[in-house]
Amino acid sequence: MGTDELRPEYKRSDFGELVRGKYAAKIAKETNIVVLEPEIAEVFPNDKSVNDALRALLDIAERTRLTSASG
Repeated sequence: MGTDELRPEYKRSDFGELVRGKYAAKIAKETNIVVLEPEIAEVFPNDKSVNDALRALLDIAERTRLTSASG
């Protein structure tokens, strides 16, 4: 049996009308997925490490902005 074939116990009629991408717009709207390039992903083992690094960068940017504005 090829990978695109149904198992014998199933019939195509069991599944009703199939619509490709039916939920794609909803999922795209409700999620915020970012795909890292491979060399960046190697450095960050999980989402927490990415978020921690971005928060640190935001903190540095904010401190730099405040220092520049006051001096």
